[in-house]
Amino acid sequence: MSYFYTMTDYMKTKTFITMTFLLMMSALSIKAEIVKIDTDNTSIVFKADKGKKLKHLYYGDKLPASDLKGLSSAVGSGRSQYPDYGMITVPETAIAMIHSDGNMTLDLVVDRVERKTIDGKETTSLVLKDSFYPVEVKLNYKSFPEQDMLEVWTEITNNESGNVKLTRYASAHLPIRQGYVWLSHLHGAWGNETKVEHEPLLHGMKVIKNRNGTRNSHLAHSEVMFSLDGKPNERSGRTIGAALCYGGNYRLKIDTDETNSHSFIAGINEDDSPYNLKSGETFITPELAMTFSNKGLGGASRNFHKWARKHKLQHGDKERKVLLNSWEGVYFDINEKGMASMMKDIADMGGELFVMDDGWFGVKYPRNNAESSLGDWMVDTRKLPLGIKGLLKEADKNKIKFGIWIEPENTNVKSELFEAHPEYVIKPENRTPKYGRGGGQMVLDLANPAVQDLVFSVVDTLMTKYPGIDYIKWDANMDLTNHGSQYQTTDNQSHLFIDYHKGLRNVLERIRAKYPDLTMQACAGGGGRANYGYLPYFDEFWVSDNTDALQRIFIQWGTSYFYPSIAMASHISAAPNHQTFRTIPLKFRTDVAMSGRLGIEIQPANMTTEEKSQTRKAVEDYKAIRPIVQFGDLYRLASPYDEKGVASLMYVDESKDNAVFYWYKTKSFRNEILPRITLDGLDPDKVYTVTELNRIDTKPLSFEGKSYSGAFLMSSGLEIPVSHELPKEKKTDWSSRVLKLSAK
Repeated sequence: MSYFYTMTDYMKTKTFITMTFLLMMSALSIKAEIVKIDTDNTSIVFKADKGKKLKHLYYGDKLPASDLKGLSSAVGSGRSQYPDYGMITVPETAIAMIHSDGNMTLDLVVDRVERKTIDGKETTSLVLKDSFYPVEVKLNYKSFPEQDMLEVWTEITNNESGNVKLTRYASAHLPIRQGYVWLSHLHGAWGNETKVEHEPLLHGMKVIKNRNGTRNSHLAHSEVMFSLDGKPNERSGRTIGAALCYGGNYRLKIDTDETNSHSFIAGINEDDSPYNLKSGETFITPELAMTFSNKGLGGASRNFHKWARKHKLQHGDKERKVLLNSWEGVYFDINEKGMASMMKDIADMGGELFVMDDGWFGVKYPRNNAESSLGDWMVDTRKLPLGIKGLLKEADKNKIKFGIWIEPENTNVKSELFEAHPEYVIKPENRTPKYGRGGGQMVLDLANPAVQDLVFSVVDTLMTKYPGIDYIKWDANMDLTNHGSQYQTTDNQSHLFIDYHKGLRNVLERIRAKYPDLTMQACAGGGGRANYGYLPYFDEFWVSDNTDALQRIFIQWGTSYFYPSIAMASHISAAPNHQTFRTIPLKFRTDVAMSGRLGIEIQPANMTTEEKSQTRKAVEDYKAIRPIVQFGDLYRLASPYDEKGVASLMYVDESKDNAVFYWYKTKSFRNEILPRITLDGLDPDKVYTVTELNRIDTKPLSFEGKSYSGAFLMSSGLEIPVSHELPKEKKTDWSSRVLKLSAK
């Protein structure tokens, strides 16, 4: 063989090498793709090289296209966007499975990028495939530009010939930048929900989880915020907010590793819930809603509120009615005369809706307490001789609407339903079940289509017989404490927690399809269902069974991190309060309730003439500010958790022409000096006139009727008196103010 080329040979070889190089570069350019998903003010960016791992590059303020070319050089090679288990076993992973042949490894690489429109929103799908097994994982990102929100979910498809077992199946994984990151989250208990905690992310694992089965926000919440610039601030700082939109068991994990990097993994809690995915079947996870704001916790909250009202909450664009609920007024003591009297009273006080709570049903087993009758949704005519029709006529006479309480997911052992269908309840085989409230309550198995039909029929029958019903309070007072489905096969018992919520969702979708105008409240022993997994089907939720005004300041403060006021049922209750036995003046109770969806939880017959008059004026004032409170932007000004003796917040309408300012004294000491509160969200160039609402003082505030620029109010604020000007016999240690600001 000769080792010498002619010039012609040289030129041919050079041409071949050049063409090969160009073809290779062209192929690389086809395979390599930087994917950027935008909202009006944010961007999330991935490196999606075909045949390689999907990498996360950036999430934050909106980037120009010119930054994409050098982004990898600026932020590093990126971290896995959806880490899988098996080939690398040490890091926390978002997905794991056992293949039909017993293999426990995954090696997911980028296959393609799809872009489409879902429900009118641009959706980008990053499709991953295993390098050997026919398994496909689709990561979906739906963009809500105006609200700076993303909804992220995963679709896992088994194309193997046999079943695979999913052991981890997160909705999303988000790498979070290295640095001094703080976590804000909510925890609590029944009657003490949504307490706020802020903590720095330290090395190791932080887990927030739920295992209640049917209601998931009493003890902790599936929503978190990450402050990227250190300790959280309401008005400034880069902040990521995330909310898992799922009504069942969840797990949020934040792993801080040896490199000081944080991995946030959110999804269904897989404990005791491995899922057998059939050949050809796709498992769809719940959505994780995410937002980014450079305006601190407050900016992230406002994004969530706007997104909820526009896209997530049922009837989020319609004003909510002022109502009277019968529960704290009469408990189970329902009777026709009492209901008629309460309807007349709420109408006289300017209310628009009366809701009859528990105790109206049961024939063989009258519902006089929590020990019986759930499932027997037949009117007890011994209490209500004219039935629901009679109550609807009474409501019409008073020119108000009528609502009713139900708890359709549960039954009592002492009920006609359980006697006829003991196979409908959730209970383990060969075990005596554990009972809930009243000593005999059980949860119906919504995995069973027959039970789904039954629960749907509860609402359908009521609305068919009594189409005048305007409002349903849907309660759920029992956790899923017994693991055992009489419907599921023995090999699918681990599907119980997941299939329960699939069944519940099917029922709610049927109800909403047939009754789109019906108003429904999600109640679950109080605040057990404050979750975006439920709210697409409900108009609001009951924030807490605890209606004590002082504690409600704390409860509603935490709730407002993720939920808008229009969804937060906030009621004026009696004094002393039936939960805390604290005696709080009506003025303070009213001012707190007016910061959410206003309602009343009192027996009006027990109110004095003066109290009724005061409440009538408050309802009138609330109706005037209702559009601002229910649709305005929230600004949290002074946190009750700071323990400075004061809490304050305000709402500002979109035009910045009108605002409502709330101020509450939370402690009382002699010669106390409380901080002056600076306002927020106003137009600095507009001039606002101040008017006090719900005034009880013998003389107006010094700034009543006076006008100030938005700039002054946001830089200086107003000096609020620490007590009310009242005759000595009416003085108390409580103080609160509601101010309306109107631009000229």
